[in-house]
Amino acid sequence: MNAENRKAPSAVIVLAAGAGTRMKSATPKVMHAIGGRSMVEHAVAAARDLDPQRLAVVVRHQRDKVAQHILDFDAQVTIVDQDDIPGTGRAVEVGLNALDNSDLVDGTVLVTYGDVPLLRAETLRELMDFHEEGRNAVTVLTTNIEEPGAYGRIVRDQAGEVTAIVEAKDATPQELAITEINSGIYAFDAKVLREALLEVTTDNAQSEKYITDVLAIARDKGHRTAALAIEDRWEVEGANDRVQLAQLGRKLNERILEKHMRNGVTIVDPHNTWIDVTVTLENDITLLPGVQLHGTTSVATGATIGPDTTLTDMTIETGATVIRSHGFDATIAENATVGPFSYLRPGTVLGANSKLGAFCEAKNSQIGQDAKVPHLTYVGDAEIGEGANIGAGSIFANYNGVTKNRTVIGAHTRMGSGGIYVAPVTVGDGAYSGAGALIRKDVPAGALAISETSQRNIDDWVLKNREGTESAQAAEAAQE
Repeated sequence: MNAENRKAPSAVIVLAAGAGTRMKSATPKVMHAIGGRSMVEHAVAAARDLDPQRLAVVVRHQRDKVAQHILDFDAQVTIVDQDDIPGTGRAVEVGLNALDNSDLVDGTVLVTYGDVPLLRAETLRELMDFHEEGRNAVTVLTTNIEEPGAYGRIVRDQAGEVTAIVEAKDATPQELAITEINSGIYAFDAKVLREALLEVTTDNAQSEKYITDVLAIARDKGHRTAALAIEDRWEVEGANDRVQLAQLGRKLNERILEKHMRNGVTIVDPHNTWIDVTVTLENDITLLPGVQLHGTTSVATGATIGPDTTLTDMTIETGATVIRSHGFDATIAENATVGPFSYLRPGTVLGANSKLGAFCEAKNSQIGQDAKVPHLTYVGDAEIGEGANIGAGSIFANYNGVTKNRTVIGAHTRMGSGGIYVAPVTVGDGAYSGAGALIRKDVPAGALAISETSQRNIDDWVLKNREGTESAQAAEAAQE
């Protein structure tokens, strides 16, 4: 089917009301993150990719926190509160009732979960297409698992038709032996769903309203029911504890890395590289072992990152190199180099062909084209001009205890090692400074700034004050 002609689902309902007690966390379960997004954000993003006419998320546990989190990334979602009646059937019922508020939902309704972060939009699309092409009333997404544990089982008749979904706690020994499991993800005909939900009861081992009962009710009324089995079980895996969360995080990362490698990115050690789903990578990039790329980081063609580098919300332009460094919300222009062991803080911009070398930190500073800050330097709230060179061990003293102040170093300056620049101060274009200069006053263009103090030597001080030490012995031997 042509993408432009594809129908959108009438509604998607995402269930996110669970307490998630096994997480043992003050953070609601669905807000735990993998791949740079919370689990519920992954779920909503997959649903939103289908462009549904209506989209609801059903919440209950820590309702306000979860609701605000969802609205922060998708303000168009309808937040629905689950009441005191437990169960997935009730959650879907209140979700559908809320979406029916203005006029009744008509057509296909998809139901998914807020703790199933690896489910692809393409799989939801496949489920909807399969459901509609088969003219089914209920279609359940399934997969096969060798040890299905607590998952509900898909019961089929001799013809292979789905006859029921049985929760593990209500299953017979024969049903527990079934390996095809219910993912909890469905496509429903809205009218059939609405009518069947009125007949769902709490007469079961958990005293809950099961959404699974809708299939049996629909089938008893003569409606078509079916299942779509998928091979990748990880798409329908949920995270109930930190172990499962880590497993899903690893699987998601493998998916992300494979996509980038197939698009022309060299990842030297995929087992030791982590990339968020929100990161943008062009082709012909090299990522060395120990790289982590987070947030809205973007990396352009020809860049080399790593090893052992973490970048968050960074912009890395063509041909740049970052070695064993950490950066957050900064820009590294084309062919610039950073590291090893450097730290870029928010607001920092490195110009083309510039260098921020070993053991340097830059914060809210602009380092001009071809400028070099090679070693052991703190650059805070500064502007360093084109072609400037800052000597080793320099400090830009930007804070007076009350306010931050700015230092401006002109183009093609040569600043000596061990310099201290006490802001606010300006060094003019082409100026030089001597080693150890303490710059408190503006330096005119082309001037040499020095701040020397007289050196006084106290003869024989060590012999008199450190008698018997190795230093004294060495000094005495040197004087013989």
